[in-house]
Amino acid sequence: MKIEERFLRHAIELSASARARGNHPFGALLSIESEIVLTAENTVNTERNPTAHAETNLIQEAVRKLKPEELARATLYTSCEPCAMCTGAIYWSGVRRVVYALSSTDLARLAGGDFLIPCRELFARALQPVEVAGPLLTEEALKPHEGYWKNLTGWTG
Repeated sequence: MKIEERFLRHAIELSASARARGNHPFGALLSIESEIVLTAENTVNTERNPTAHAETNLIQEAVRKLKPEELARATLYTSCEPCAMCTGAIYWSGVRRVVYALSSTDLARLAGGDFLIPCRELFARALQPVEVAGPLLTEEALKPHEGYWKNLTGWTG
């Protein structure tokens, strides 16, 4: 799998943008043939929807706008390892390549480890293989999270 760090950095920038808009600091994008085709941010707080993670927002838009064969060629880049819900959405959409920056283990150290299942474990149980790369650019991915989780209670994603 070809990994383009510029796309991962863009996902990290999207996570900072999500935080600036009052949401949890997560961002994701979809690329096909070295081009960004869609981007999304976490909107859990602004939409008052605990399922509005960056990856699920991205996948919902992708399945409406892209053909199945395009999704099969796509790579999803995300600022943080996908949670169990997002992993399922990615798999069922037909996307078969995921690249993430911050690991769920590192995120758990900051925000708590509620319902923590590494995405590789979930993808390993699927019928069709999914390529996963990460963690990558961890120090850069940590920056949007600095000080964010310290005073939050009742974190929901």
